[in-house]
Amino acid sequence: MSAPLTVGVIRVVTSDDWQFLEAHGRVLEQAHGYGTVTACLPDQPHGVHDDRTFAAAAQKMPAAARALVAEGAAAVIISCAADPGLTWARAAVDVPVIGAGSAGAAIAMAMGGAVGVLGITEEVPESVTAVLGDRLVASRVPTGVSRTTELTTASGARAAVEAAIELRDAGATSILFACTGLTTLNLAEPVRAATGLPVVDAVRAAGLVAADALDVRSR
Repeated sequence: MSAPLTVGVIRVVTSDDWQFLEAHGRVLEQAHGYGTVTACLPDQPHGVHDDRTFAAAAQKMPAAARALVAEGAAAVIISCAADPGLTWARAAVDVPVIGAGSAGAAIAMAMGGAVGVLGITEEVPESVTAVLGDRLVASRVPTGVSRTTELTTASGARAAVEAAIELRDAGATSILFACTGLTTLNLAEPVRAATGLPVVDAVRAAGLVAADALDVRSR
């Protein structure tokens, strides 16, 4: 009997806390039932939050993808809504590579209506805008947050929920998380409760695409 297929998860935040790093993998395992293996990029202590950190992460992505495939990953998820290095990673390995940002945006599009984007940068990532087009009605950054690590405080979480309410009031009929740090905090349910709107979590969206990719490979 062949071994079960697994999904590789690339975290763009550098840490030696594997309980933290593997949080996204645990979310996907619970949601979809497949196994995961996680890697993190080196020298990215605050993840991806500007052009410099995006470029640095993009250059490191092919090596990270190759390492996960070497560990047996049959699909790879870039767990960052900006999708840094997605094209390069796809060229580096022979398994599907899924960007959380573009996957989340695609599912938000499929839901119909106007999409509000909640992230950590004033400029919405191109991975998201390229998919949403004029369906993007508004974007917000939680007050006091400019890096994913700043979401892990109680004040950062409260500010994220308040920003989501602003998106609803600006006309959004669904909310897309354009920062995967929001997944780490498990904020989808609090945002749904506060806004009454459906929430698309980019990590879970990428996990859904990965599940389909594994199904195809298993056949």
